[in-house]
Amino acid sequence: MLTPKDRLHNILKGNKVDRPPCICPGGMMNMIIEDVMDITGVTWPSAHTNAQMMADLTEGVYENKGFENFGVPFCMTVEAEAMGAKVYMGTKVNEPRVIEYPIESVADYTKLQYINVNEGRAKVVLDAIKILKEKNKEVPIIANLTGPISLASSLMEPITFYKQLRKKPKEAHEFMEFVTKNLITFGRAQLEAGADVLTISDPSGTGELLGPKMFREFAVPYLNEIINSFKDIKDKGTIIHICGRLKSIYDELNTLNSDAISFDSITSATKVVENVTNKAIMGNISTFALENNTPEKLKNISNICLHNGVDILSPACGIGPRTKLENIQAIVETAKRYKK
Repeated sequence: MLTPKDRLHNILKGNKVDRPPCICPGGMMNMIIEDVMDITGVTWPSAHTNAQMMADLTEGVYENKGFENFGVPFCMTVEAEAMGAKVYMGTKVNEPRVIEYPIESVADYTKLQYINVNEGRAKVVLDAIKILKEKNKEVPIIANLTGPISLASSLMEPITFYKQLRKKPKEAHEFMEFVTKNLITFGRAQLEAGADVLTISDPSGTGELLGPKMFREFAVPYLNEIINSFKDIKDKGTIIHICGRLKSIYDELNTLNSDAISFDSITSATKVVENVTNKAIMGNISTFALENNTPEKLKNISNICLHNGVDILSPACGIGPRTKLENIQAIVETAKRYKK
């Protein structure tokens, strides 16, 4: 029988496996719930700034028959804070969020700080990965990056940012290149600390918000630049998550260089399987269903996802902290029992 780490690695590299893995990467795709906080005695917001607590909390999900991976951090504000944004750290059931932007225009990017992986929450994440690496080598450690568009729109007012993509394209590309270089620094540091897989989640970089043309110009090149920069690091997998409807950008998704594509529950898994042909398909259980349905109903939903061709069973977005552990256990058990 394959280990969880080997199973996920084989799926990402296009190899045959005994059954689908069931994961939730972390980052924007948060995997932490209140039930596990209560079991472990480790809670938000303290776990966002303490490496041992961060490691213990994500390990607690796996150890209690939850998702078959470790995944850190638990939000998408680490990079923005490191580059100058002001962040509210949230509560036990609310994730951190940006509350003050450091710049007002794409042309102001030179005022931003470079991410220093040796301080602040960036260092906390790296230290947590190192702790997890020592704990259990059978379980895949998934590191996380905020996508380039999403990070850029966390550093300035989003509506202004989207307008300036069109009105100031030259400055916008310079800003995006700066953002991307910082993400490469943080992503490489996470992989070198011991992470097995890197997930890039770009919920603000959707086909619906950008349109196909702008997605080709401002999302694809920078996502691929990040992925390509890690080609020298052997045996590492990559996942890209894109929110919203994917219908308008199927061609563009096929040009992304990630090993897997993860997507929202609003998009049909069958259609993604039909139109995205060169990577593993991951998803796409509704997080609303995961929080509000019964374990039996979730088993049916999970089986439908798998029957429709999903290679990696996963929530379609970040799960709500009030989601019940028994519901997560139900979808994991479904993956364990599933045979094509």
